[in-house]
Amino acid sequence: MRALPVGDDALLVEVSSGKEAQALHAELVRRRAEGALTVREIVPAARTVLLDGLADPARWAAELTTARIPEVPAHAREPIELPVRYDGPDLAAVAERWGVSEGEAARIHAGTEFTVAFCGFAPGFGYLTGLPDRFHVPRRATPRTSVPAGAVALAGPYTGVYPRSSPGGWQLIGTTDAVLWDHTRVPAALLAPGARVRFVPVEDA
Repeated sequence: MRALPVGDDALLVEVSSGKEAQALHAELVRRRAEGALTVREIVPAARTVLLDGLADPARWAAELTTARIPEVPAHAREPIELPVRYDGPDLAAVAERWGVSEGEAARIHAGTEFTVAFCGFAPGFGYLTGLPDRFHVPRRATPRTSVPAGAVALAGPYTGVYPRSSPGGWQLIGTTDAVLWDHTRVPAALLAPGARVRFVPVEDA
């Protein structure tokens, strides 16, 4: 673990894996909730966690780099369920890469419990982990100029749902009608780091 100062009151903590970043994020959120850590924002990413608004970054840098971070605790809250139609244009290619039928590929994906590792790219977009290594897929060689809102997609170790139409190079395997970002909702984002997610297959009426 390495802690790097960012400006006068922020710290970027680097770890060696996404799993460690999730564990560190969970531990820092716990400490803030208990009053042991005063910080304005805790922002996880793939292998880093940013702490912004620290009163004494040097002290926390020394403490965190020598601390033992516990594993992510079991969640009491039920998973967020996202209805999905496995109708994506890349489903056949993903199934072929996995060596299974399209139906089996859908069952594998729907049978996985995901965790939101971090958020980014667009408001409401969560990077979901959970698929075993053998099911990781590369991005498309040629990104699409427009991916529709609600597209369920894979890239590397992640699953994601496009909250709005945008360009993208992920493999599209399905579609959901869930609203990932709604500025009139509190909180506006449906998914937050640490949340558990399951995809529930539905059929078109």
